[in-house]
Amino acid sequence: MKTILGDLATIQTGVFAKPVAKGEVVYLQARHFDEAGALTASLHPDLQSSKSTEKHLLRPGDVLFAAKGAKNFAAVYESQNPAAVASTTFFVLRIFDPTILPAYLAWVLNNPVSQKVLKGAAMGSGMVSIPKTVLEQLEITVPSIQKQHRILEIARLSKRENDLLLQLADLRQQLIQQQLINAINNAHG
Repeated sequence: MKTILGDLATIQTGVFAKPVAKGEVVYLQARHFDEAGALTASLHPDLQSSKSTEKHLLRPGDVLFAAKGAKNFAAVYESQNPAAVASTTFFVLRIFDPTILPAYLAWVLNNPVSQKVLKGAAMGSGMVSIPKTVLEQLEITVPSIQKQHRILEIARLSKRENDLLLQLADLRQQLIQQQLINAINNAHG
């Protein structure tokens, strides 16, 4: 089934706030993630709790989409993460349609085809930004929940394979370097 994103989730902008040294809530920013949307930084509460922050607290299953700047990615806010609000870099997608998994939606948004469409519609010269209306109108194919789980499993296995291939190439390079060093050290004159 094809539909548009606006028919699957509400889309709200993140909050503008000034971080403090010690707070009760994490202020999620793009720098906390890699290009694939994986958390790379340890999260420390750096916002004071207020009515504004409480109103914008992320819920497990919310999908964050980084719409500003060159690094556009989607990530799912997980229940094991600390209480957090998203910065204005993000749109917060709160799924209301039970036929789509948050991880699948993030996968679709991170997919090169979707990325090309979204980046093609980005506006601005200095700090490019993907408009909310473009995100709302993005066409999404929603297969059955079973197929979504299979797609996510295949994507996970593909990423694991790529990680292992990179490790293998690195180990192979180390082995060759060590063999070359050994050959130099064992050379007789």
